[in-house]
Amino acid sequence: MGKKNLRDSWTNRFGIIMAVAGSAIGLGNFLRFPAKAAANGGGAFMIPYLISFLLLGIPLMWIEWTLGRYGGGFGHGTAPGIFHSIWRKNRFIKYFGIIGIFGPLVILIYYTYIESWTLAYSFFALTKKLTGLTDTASLRNFLSGFQGIEQNQFFDNLGTAYFFFLITFILNISVIYYGIRGGIEKLCKIALPLLFFFGIILCIRVLSLGTPHPQHPDWNILNGLGFMWNPDFSALKSAKVWLEAAGQIFFTLSVGIGMILTYASYLSKGDDITLSGLTAASLNEMAEVIIGGSIIIPAAFMFFGPQDIHAIATSGTFNLGFVTMPSILNQLPWSEFFGFLWFALLFLAGVTSSVSLAQPAIAFMEDEFNLSRKKAVTIFGITTFILCQPAIFFLKNGVVDELDFWGGTFLIVLFATIETILFGWIFGIHKAWDEIHQGADLKIPKIYKFIIKYITPVFLLSILGMWLVQEWWPFIIMKNVSPENQIYVLSTRIGLVGIFIVLAFLVKLAWRKKRE
Repeated sequence: MGKKNLRDSWTNRFGIIMAVAGSAIGLGNFLRFPAKAAANGGGAFMIPYLISFLLLGIPLMWIEWTLGRYGGGFGHGTAPGIFHSIWRKNRFIKYFGIIGIFGPLVILIYYTYIESWTLAYSFFALTKKLTGLTDTASLRNFLSGFQGIEQNQFFDNLGTAYFFFLITFILNISVIYYGIRGGIEKLCKIALPLLFFFGIILCIRVLSLGTPHPQHPDWNILNGLGFMWNPDFSALKSAKVWLEAAGQIFFTLSVGIGMILTYASYLSKGDDITLSGLTAASLNEMAEVIIGGSIIIPAAFMFFGPQDIHAIATSGTFNLGFVTMPSILNQLPWSEFFGFLWFALLFLAGVTSSVSLAQPAIAFMEDEFNLSRKKAVTIFGITTFILCQPAIFFLKNGVVDELDFWGGTFLIVLFATIETILFGWIFGIHKAWDEIHQGADLKIPKIYKFIIKYITPVFLLSILGMWLVQEWWPFIIMKNVSPENQIYVLSTRIGLVGIFIVLAFLVKLAWRKKRE
């Protein structure tokens, strides 16, 4: 084998915090979270949400920062190598780590396309193409035409959407090409402060709204915030609410995916991970709870009233972001400006997440096959560009929903369960505790030794078990998939199995080369 490439590194602590926070702060913070909170008991949702944050989010965040830094010391930046470093006697454990590359890749091949919509809508807002579309029916038609789901007076083909996808894809690849320090870190240092700035302006605008309907004086900002945050404690009796809250924590912190493992692998042994990890998680919570919870649902309450707000909250993230919010902003003065801020905010959140989704696969090629950054990014770019096409052309046939389930839901919980058991039981909680505190600027409360070893894995196994009991079989037989879309869903599943097999072959090949 040729000379081993020197691994990249972060410039400083601020860089890694911004990058990890950027990977966590995504579209879900501003669309998924407010919808889930409003639809699941309002303020009562925050009780299981905070419990999940304390018992799942924070432990998993520290676990992944620790495992990543530990594996990076052995030259591994992805889960197969990191898992192998933890449990060398088990020759199969590295194959479980494939999920840490597979999951982010699956998410990326549909997330980039959705991210490109936010760039397109930023342009549409500035060029006044959205101006005048104040009713939700028109905005739904606009979105459907843009997505290529139907031909209408707004769009007669998918060309516009594909153009913005190309721009977004090229931008992502360009950032990734320049590496950890020169690409991802630089992007996040600019994008994250700008995102918070845009978010604060939008919050101030929403919170300063009067009463849009004089005949409905109760449709005001205080009641809008009340709908979002007043607790309906009866909702706590529902297991679904607890599962939704736990699922949101996975989404919002980007734990259980493999990205934090890779980012942390570029740290050195003496770099702090306790305070840095907690700071990154806190920035994410600030973006989600304070900014995300104060914009779309309170504004929608003021314009649509208490009768329609529940239906709006459960209408899906696409409708919330691309239909409901534009219909509100287009009724305000300076609608083009505020529309641009809204979609630019979403784009910045999307792009800082998508570049992190790409890094595990690229790190795998660099670390395990000793490829240069240029070669690794070229291979990755060509491969993912091809893999993105089904999500673009078969969106209406359920392909994106299928990809989102496997990459963004099931595999996250499965991977988190594996790494938690590996960390607390195989690596050993006492050794793990010492590793966490290497170079630490924050002493973690000792109760977290018990939580990490017992509570977190039991919590995760319970979530997996409940899903297997309640949802597994109906999902496998595609009970809720229309007959005309079943062939598309089945083809997607076959394609995903094929990707996993290829990754397994590459892992086997990489370890075979190491023995030569």
